[in-house]
Amino acid sequence: MEVRRVLLKDHTTLAVGGPAELWLLEHPDELPEATAAPYRVLGNGSNLLVADQGVPERVIKLAGRFAEGELTGWVGAGSLLPIWVQEAARQGLSGLEPLLGIPASVGGAVRMNAGTRFGAIADALAEVEYFHQGRFFRKSPGEIGFGYRKSGLPPGAIVTRVRFDLKRASREAVAARMAAVDAARKGQPKRKSAGCAFKNPDHDAAGRLIDAAGFKGFRVGRAMVSHEHANFVVNLGGATAREIWQLIEAIRATLPLELEWEVWGVIEP
Repeated sequence: MEVRRVLLKDHTTLAVGGPAELWLLEHPDELPEATAAPYRVLGNGSNLLVADQGVPERVIKLAGRFAEGELTGWVGAGSLLPIWVQEAARQGLSGLEPLLGIPASVGGAVRMNAGTRFGAIADALAEVEYFHQGRFFRKSPGEIGFGYRKSGLPPGAIVTRVRFDLKRASREAVAARMAAVDAARKGQPKRKSAGCAFKNPDHDAAGRLIDAAGFKGFRVGRAMVSHEHANFVVNLGGATAREIWQLIEAIRATLPLELEWEVWGVIEP
């Protein structure tokens, strides 16, 4: 276990966030000590906006044993989802294709039920192991309960590993499904972002609504609504959490959209 002070902007895909105490865990035996004081759990840092002042809680990140696994057994929650999507394709295993391009850790993806319009990670799960209040639990997706960009995991639960429910298929068939997902994501920006900022409302797309309202290219300081995809807020370099939040609020003053990102800390308006 390693504990050090860091700037969370160096650990998030949006490259925004102030200081925190990072607890890098490598073994399940370290969880009781790490969770003995208020904590937050950091995956790959996507889908996350962190205050410029940082957060007072310790921040737990899983590595070591938590980042190991195999597709036909248990997969560590600290490992990166894109690695397993590609490995499944290599092995001719189908089920993870809808998750192509999602830059999340496995645990973070489970926590928010990450997905695309082709499907979500809950659809590919057989079992989830998590640590909560000093105990380990193993539950099926049905026992946990999943919805659109959310899970029924209890507050403070730390996903430690999962078992996927994958089906044998030809590599060609898996590749074809991945190509369809990839084609649908071509319009996404290449600049630093936290992924889609808002949840899609029923029977519509947040990006389409934001575009129609004239927000593409709208800027607050170094934060901007992407020209490529209006549901992405991008960091042009040196953006602050306050600038990004002001941009988000400007959109929500016009459109009744629900934020998809998780927000850590207090962001002054």
